[in-house]
Amino acid sequence: MVARELFVRCRIRNQISYSVMTEYAWLIPLLPALAFGLTLLFGRRGPGKGAYIAIGAICASLVMACALAVEWFIAGGSQANRGLYTVSVPWMPVGTGAIHTGFSIDALSVVMLLVVTVVASLVQIYSIGYMHGDPRYPRYFAYHSLFASAMLALVIANNMLLMFISWELVGLTSYLLIGFWFERPSAMRAAKKAFLVTRVGDVGFLAGMILLYIKTGSFDLFGKEGVFENLTRLDVIGPFGLPLVAIAGLLLFCGAVGKSAQFPLHVWLPDAMEGPTPVSALIHAATMVAAGVYLVARMYPVYLADASGTALQAVAYVGAFTALFAATIGLAQNDIKRILAYSTISQLGYMMASLGVFGYVAAVFHLMTHAFFKANLFLGAGSVIHGTGTQDIREMGGLRRHMPWTYWTFLISTLSLCGVPFVTAGGWSKEEILAVAWHTNRVVFAAGVFGALLTTCYMFRLVYRVFHGQPRNTQIHAHESPRVMLVPLVVLGFLAISAGYVGTPWANVFEHNLLPVLGETYLWVLEHRLEGMGHGFNAVVFAMALGAVAVGIALASLIWLKPVLNIQKLQPYFGWLARLVANKYYIDEIYQATVIRALMAACWIAFKFDYWVIDYAIVNGVGYLTRLASQLYGWFDRTVVDGLVNLIGWTTKALGNALRYLQTGVAQHYVFLTVVALVIISLAVLVGHYREEAWIPIAGFYR
Repeated sequence: MVARELFVRCRIRNQISYSVMTEYAWLIPLLPALAFGLTLLFGRRGPGKGAYIAIGAICASLVMACALAVEWFIAGGSQANRGLYTVSVPWMPVGTGAIHTGFSIDALSVVMLLVVTVVASLVQIYSIGYMHGDPRYPRYFAYHSLFASAMLALVIANNMLLMFISWELVGLTSYLLIGFWFERPSAMRAAKKAFLVTRVGDVGFLAGMILLYIKTGSFDLFGKEGVFENLTRLDVIGPFGLPLVAIAGLLLFCGAVGKSAQFPLHVWLPDAMEGPTPVSALIHAATMVAAGVYLVARMYPVYLADASGTALQAVAYVGAFTALFAATIGLAQNDIKRILAYSTISQLGYMMASLGVFGYVAAVFHLMTHAFFKANLFLGAGSVIHGTGTQDIREMGGLRRHMPWTYWTFLISTLSLCGVPFVTAGGWSKEEILAVAWHTNRVVFAAGVFGALLTTCYMFRLVYRVFHGQPRNTQIHAHESPRVMLVPLVVLGFLAISAGYVGTPWANVFEHNLLPVLGETYLWVLEHRLEGMGHGFNAVVFAMALGAVAVGIALASLIWLKPVLNIQKLQPYFGWLARLVANKYYIDEIYQATVIRALMAACWIAFKFDYWVIDYAIVNGVGYLTRLASQLYGWFDRTVVDGLVNLIGWTTKALGNALRYLQTGVAQHYVFLTVVALVIISLAVLVGHYREEAWIPIAGFYR
């Protein structure tokens, strides 16, 4: 079998001893974390106002990631039989055992380390020019470093708990970066919206993590006691007639839906364009939004262990629907960054759909290529905004003459995004996704082909309206961006073409290195699901993919380059559809009318309950009774207790005053009183004796 032979070859290769680079891979996220602290403390007094500290740290991490990639993919960097190097140390005691934490290195984490460090370093270099003169310049680079550190820690985490902590830290830093210009109400609202919407998905991630921990007894992903080795404990039917492993997969997917902006939690990503454009390139092209795809890929054994296939079907159909849904909205947008935002949502849908139809390698491959060309597109959009001062494509036009470097790099990445075969990196990765879908799920395949057509159409609409034709606003005096912004564009443009080589049939680096990450058991499960699928060139898939791109370019050219087709004539017939798409299917309005209004009503009810019941009835009532009781106790204390004490004191004082007249100090008086006392006592004794003798006869008479 192909998978069995591949696993054996990888096992033999991985018996080579690992090097120091693998052992110290934990330094890759640590360096940006240190840069965050140094930039925050000494940024304004540091070199480049903190920019050089942040850039130096992320570039050092990039060098280490490149060395690790060379070691892993060329020299063979692990001694484990799963193509895995992992280190764990005790973290916190739990009962008789302990929760461990640590890091792991395998082919998947190496790819992600390379992607994050490449994009983050280029974006930070680009930011020197874009953010020049900003009053919070050092803080910007500090936040960038913290975000990179959190994302890199997420990538190499070897247990779910550390992964979740890093996941939440990524969400926090994205909130800080999206709302970096918080003095703008729109940026403030966008940051809050992103934070709250992604938290909804994170609840599912947390619940899935807890379910896996309860059933497997461990947060560790690898090892004999790890989650992946004990998934059979979840092979029992739970609620809704689903296996527990399927429920765990669906809950984990909820976290991915929030982070990777899949329907219906996609609404935060377009609004997040209110942040600085380099932030959009970093967070919303290559790293944060890719975290959801990485989560599903990392936890893929959970999905393969689900014999019912429910979880993967949900992943496939949600991804396919999101790809189409977002592509249609991108056709009707006029903000250059929002068009790219919906393009990002659509491409993330492709990755999710690929994972759902067992295209594990294709999804990770597209994640990597998408990171390069989409980061380039966002940085190119930032260059356009920097050169024109506007984000509305209706005010642009003819910019290729004024911004040639921006134009050509933008065009190259556009071709890669559209999936032009054999030429661009995106063409290789997208064709691989369609090839897998062709053999496993024709519905997803059809959605992928139609989505490719829509993607090509709206992206070339963007290119034509921004760079071709004549300027539509004569007040705009466009100019090319400075060199510090152009160099990252050129590098990313080169990667948008060349990065696809690693996934070509003759290189095949991804398949030979990524599949063993799943482990022997789940590798064979994946092979069984893909049994009978060809690995060579598929003429049908190629023809349909190429046809979708060609038709998309032709339609865009006929409508927006050479206006042969006048879409305005269709306004009377399809105006309602245009309004529906332009208003993003009114999803935000639906949320406002249902979820948000319901939450606000619940908050109002809770406020009234707190005010009238808790505060007024209970707290104030208890307070009134307490005050009344204290008043009664005060009266009792003053009147009874203090009165009794005062009475005893007054009596003692009165007796003392009366008796003090007997104390004259004259000896004759004392002798006189003594005699008087003796007389009285004697008389009392005699009278008592007399009465006693008189009583005896009377007593005898009665007897």
